Amino acid sequence: MQRTVGRIALWTIVAMMVVGLVGCKGALESGSTGKKVMLWNGQDFAGWQRVLADPAVDVDDVWWVRGDAIHCKGEPFGYLRTEQRYSDYHLHLEWRWPETPTNSGVLLHMNGPDKIWPECIEVQLKAGNAGDFVLMNGTGLTVDGTDRRDTSKRFVVIPKKAATSEKPAGQWNSYDIHCKGGSIRVYVNGVLQNEGTNASPMAGFIGLQSEGSPIEFRNIYILPLN
Repeated sequence: MQRTVGRIALWTIVAMMVVGLVGCKGALESGSTGKKVMLWNGQDFAGWQRVLADPAVDVDDVWWVRGDAIHCKGEPFGYLRTEQRYSDYHLHLEWRWPETPTNSGVLLHMNGPDKIWPECIEVQLKAGNAGDFVLMNGTGLTVDGTDRRDTSKRFVVIPKKAATSEKPAGQWNSYDIHCKGGSIRVYVNGVLQNEGTNASPMAGFIGLQSEGSPIEFRNIYILPLN
């Protein structure tokens, strides 16, 4: 009996380890050969630009740093973007809704002039839809063998593939986004939510949206994929 119980306990531990490894796949599969590059220094907005739909509004009233996080008021619409363009990376960031979850997004491969909204591929943060792709202003992506580019539409929404893996308001969520060549793979809290190939463009700025209500971001970095 003791041997049987011991074996059951051992297999239980092994099963838990396997589940844990699968859940961490988003971080483990990065294939990075480079060192971590912190996109946000944890102190200020060095290396970033803040863009708002209403230029009369003080950006410090919409985006500010407190503690270990970037705080965004959510109004007016706008975004915080890197000053440098990036390609071939594993992007990691964490976000949470301090109040009622509403809408935001991570903007990938941003190009063209700053405007609301720019040419980019958005990875959605809208509550309940984290993991959706939104192709903005003629950008392209092939999903499930279909080219979803549609230059006649300003926005093309490509729903996520799995059940929502977001956490409740007040808890931190993680995004792990793998961009390599023309492929994009998106994990929310370790769960694969979406993937596509033949992205166009394949490089650009990285941005965070101000789009409706308060949201916080922290621990933003990339791992170069070579």
